[in-house]
Amino acid sequence: MNHKILKIGHRGAKGHVTENTLESIQKALDLGVDGIEIDVHLCASGELVVFHDFTLNRMTDGDGEIAKYTLKELKKLKVKDRYQIPTLSQVLLLIDKKCVINIELKGINTAKETCRLIDFFIEKKGWNYQNFIVSSFQSGLLESVYKINNKIPLGVLTDTNLEKAVSFAKNINAVSIHVDYTMLTQELVEKLQENYKVFVYTVNNLKPLERIKSYQVDGIISDYPDRI
Repeated sequence: MNHKILKIGHRGAKGHVTENTLESIQKALDLGVDGIEIDVHLCASGELVVFHDFTLNRMTDGDGEIAKYTLKELKKLKVKDRYQIPTLSQVLLLIDKKCVINIELKGINTAKETCRLIDFFIEKKGWNYQNFIVSSFQSGLLESVYKINNKIPLGVLTDTNLEKAVSFAKNINAVSIHVDYTMLTQELVEKLQENYKVFVYTVNNLKPLERIKSYQVDGIISDYPDRI
């Protein structure tokens, strides 16, 4: 079979090393991934930081909303007692075109700075648009990216209404639909692939992994990318 399924590390290699840290991203690279998925928020001083939650409580020794802290303040916090919250710039420098990066926009107002950084890395660091996918559950953020720079590849995330996601994807010329693996059948994958790449999240266990692989999806996002 010639169809290559991209191995995409979820928040780096979350199953091996604490999520969304430089160490987790390095682990994913060491495992030979084709792509890495990370999440971004805009902090109070204007930088994009790589972090999943809207609040600091679960992952760090800080508390409250991440968007209300400056980068300097965030850098003083410890993630799971030992790691640091990285910036998107740090992550891009570490990945250095070795694989695709899927940037999921989580926090509000993340679109503009994400576009600026992508442009910077394309113009100054030799990246190209194919190195990036920008995804989100939030249609407004993806619309903003599309209006700022319609060359950036977009992915529509959905965990509920697939029909709505596909309809929206058409409006922003998205390249991919990112789907919760429990929603998929072989027929659905084939239908979606008529117009889009199908990226599936978050598939960790071997039985569902085999099923999803048999559907010949375009990419699988996993905490354990080495299992794909």
